[in-house]
Amino acid sequence: FVEGGWSTVGVAEAHGGQGLPFALQVAVLDTLGVANTGLVLVPTLTGGAVEALIHHGSDDQKSRWLPRLVSGEWTATMNLTEPQAGSDVGALKTRATPRADGQWSITGTKIFISYGDHDLAGNIVHLVLARTPGGEAGTRGISLFLVPKYRLNPDGTPGPANDVRVVSIEHKLGLHASPTCVMSYGDDGDCIGELIGPEFGGMRAMFTMMNNARLLVGLQGVHVAEGATQAAVTYARARIQSAQAGAPVRDPVAIVEHPDVRRMLLRMRAQTDAARALVYHTAGWIDRAATGDAAAAARVGLLIPLAKAHATDLGCEVASLGIQVHGGMGFIEETGVAQYYRDARIFPIYEGTNGIQAADLVSRKLGLEGGAAFAALVADMAGEARHPALRELVAACDETGGLLAAAPLRDRLAASVPFQTMLATAVCGWLLERQARNVDETAQGASFAALKRASAGFYLDRIVPEALGLRAAACAPADGLYALAAADFA
Repeated sequence: FVEGGWSTVGVAEAHGGQGLPFALQVAVLDTLGVANTGLVLVPTLTGGAVEALIHHGSDDQKSRWLPRLVSGEWTATMNLTEPQAGSDVGALKTRATPRADGQWSITGTKIFISYGDHDLAGNIVHLVLARTPGGEAGTRGISLFLVPKYRLNPDGTPGPANDVRVVSIEHKLGLHASPTCVMSYGDDGDCIGELIGPEFGGMRAMFTMMNNARLLVGLQGVHVAEGATQAAVTYARARIQSAQAGAPVRDPVAIVEHPDVRRMLLRMRAQTDAARALVYHTAGWIDRAATGDAAAAARVGLLIPLAKAHATDLGCEVASLGIQVHGGMGFIEETGVAQYYRDARIFPIYEGTNGIQAADLVSRKLGLEGGAAFAALVADMAGEARHPALRELVAACDETGGLLAAAPLRDRLAASVPFQTMLATAVCGWLLERQARNVDETAQGASFAALKRASAGFYLDRIVPEALGLRAAACAPADGLYALAAADFA
């Protein structure tokens, strides 16, 4: 991966990259991730650190750290979560104390750190959120620090070990190829870090890479969905069992000929295509936003929670269907398809749970530009949508979004997840209908075109109408969720 220069695809030439679009980088990571979902976390995390340094690092930091991070020779992590502070980043307790030489002494513990340690690279650069003396409580008092596994020699090569160690490795449901570590900083009082950006600017620096990071987690949902779909299709073509219903010949056939198996396979393909379309489409808007287009930046803000949450939800759904297609053999480890489900289950949780994405959508993103960003998205979909169910869903999203924008915050949050699913399904249906309309048999082949049209048709005829059924939940007030006292949930 490093020798081929694959990690440099989406990085500007000024920093040692190829200067190609982020959307192309997403496609490269998609191919890698379908083959090895665990490995793709390495360039994903490192890319986030590169973004933070490019936008917030000093010239000296860029010259010392970026070349080998961009090449992939060194890797990086993000250190946010602590035992007492999960999604509530403002509750973190890791400390940074200034040193006489201008650097900082770091002390604290971080949990759930993907690739916190490994032997794939010559150095590991940890980006660590910490509090400095006199900082405010909550997120405003947080700063971002670069804490390497090995400090650098004067010539820029890795030198002495920093006071950074792995306390334990988490025993997880899945994603076993990616070590998830509990990291301890400064146990011996000798962990040195560098401040990135201004003091108390930690969250701003983190949010620089948040859009890309959340989108790439959505892409991980595509990875497992694609892998599970390919495995299920291969198995269904080869597994011979029972005669086809209604056929004059009673010989056993491949299970791909049975109606319910076809339903599952088409649903898997349609949902995988939908998730990929949503992620790629959002990546294209990120490239537009990078040119300074304010409207594109607003569209990115609206699409990111949809791409992260919906694509990862679909990864879980498709992986589960893949097990079902395999029947009993899917529940047996030897077939390998259970791994897709185990791996996928973390994606709706990390990088901001899908509930947090939905809350962000209804509490912040619906109001972007005074509601103009949401109105523009709805107008784009309404102007192109042709399928009756899709047109009805787009109209329902428009109406429901307007109601939520004016609703009390608690009601908005109670409706957030069903509304997020409605809107994401509408966007996916819009994109798949466009794909089916524009597929080119001459350039892409008749088989590919047939698959695209069948996938889009299944999605528009069956999945889009399902999303319309979420309208009642998206309009229901929060009162019903509080009909029980907390103690009555026993």
